[in-house]
Amino acid sequence: MSEVVFRIHDLPAADRFSRRRETTDGPLMPMAIRSDHEGTFHAVLRRISLGALYLSRLSSPPLRAWRTDVLIRRSDAETYCLSLPLRGGKVLDQGDRRVTAGPRDLLLYDAARPFHTRLLADATGSNESMILHIPKALMPLPADSLVRLTGRSLPCSSGVGALLRRHIIELARHTPGYSVADAARLSTITLDLVAATCAHVLEAGSSPQAGSSGQALRARIHAFIQRHLSDPALNVETIANAHQISTRYLHRLFQAQGISVAAWIRRCRLDRCRRDLSDPALCTVPVHAVATRWGFTDGVQFSRVFRAAQGVPPGEFRRRALEEPDTYAVE
Repeated sequence: MSEVVFRIHDLPAADRFSRRRETTDGPLMPMAIRSDHEGTFHAVLRRISLGALYLSRLSSPPLRAWRTDVLIRRSDAETYCLSLPLRGGKVLDQGDRRVTAGPRDLLLYDAARPFHTRLLADATGSNESMILHIPKALMPLPADSLVRLTGRSLPCSSGVGALLRRHIIELARHTPGYSVADAARLSTITLDLVAATCAHVLEAGSSPQAGSSGQALRARIHAFIQRHLSDPALNVETIANAHQISTRYLHRLFQAQGISVAAWIRRCRLDRCRRDLSDPALCTVPVHAVATRWGFTDGVQFSRVFRAAQGVPPGEFRRRALEEPDTYAVE
């Protein structure tokens, strides 16, 4: 990983806030910002690229930031943001929701929709937070389900949420030691943990049978599907027969997730293909061989389905995923 450092504290005090505004008004996610400390503003901003994901870490005095419709149109806004306050707190207003997050919270919001945030100071007068930027096309969960989580705080005191929070913090601590291959694989691991955390919250909040035998059965079916993705014959009938249930009941189990069985299988297969296409160790494996490995028998159909899900053809996705990751830092 390469790193570029800008030292805001080396600039005249009167220029520091304008320089911070320039770094915020960049291609990643343009925002308008204000602070009561503009005359003496100092900040440290690091932006770490992990393949298709970005991780930002900001340390600054309290400030306010807006993302408006005008700013959204200036950049590719098809991104989810997962915020982790480390010191101080964060207040988010998005749509009709307002949430306050502290150092033990995860906060999910949608960069494609206007929002307003306030960074709150801790006892020392400073704020420090991290934001994981996730392209929507990479999230293996239905967008209409994730709408229920945006603008909300996700639990992270235990379970998979706590694991995700620790993982993101550790990612930022060890960036100098990451190779290109490491970054691609860490991107996949991180995305899986985000999806697992969101799925856990969705299932716990939407199903009256949370913790019941129905949920346990669905978990076993998910595991079965993952083990048999390479089998082109995997379908509703084979899954139902393997678990000694009717196809009707199988469909009903998946309806609680807002997705059909076939769509879930396709999504899982696409996820495995995305992983392989992002792996530098597999860069010489032809795209069609990756597709066949995960149960796609028609190359043309695979390209069409992959492009519909990711926004780009599989070959272009591989090229972008294997680009040299970098770290951008402002101090």
